[in-house]
Amino acid sequence: MTVTLRSSILDPQGKTVRQALENLAMPDVKEVRIGKVIEIMLASRTKEEAIATTELACKKLLANPVMEEYSYTVEAA
Repeated sequence: MTVTLRSSILDPQGKTVRQALENLAMPDVKEVRIGKVIEIMLASRTKEEAIATTELACKKLLANPVMEEYSYTVEAA
């Protein structure tokens, strides 16, 4: 899953990275947003169970729904 700050939330870490890239002679970089990638392996019996578990994990722990957005894909092993 990928977790990123909502577009309405300021991203000071992304701003710092963008400035550093500009200082490294990369003026074409106009915006940087920092997020996180989380990989989870599940032992679910069905795809629906895997989706339900992933949704619950995101809502309860892995993402702050007030400040962050998330997306994920469920793949068979």
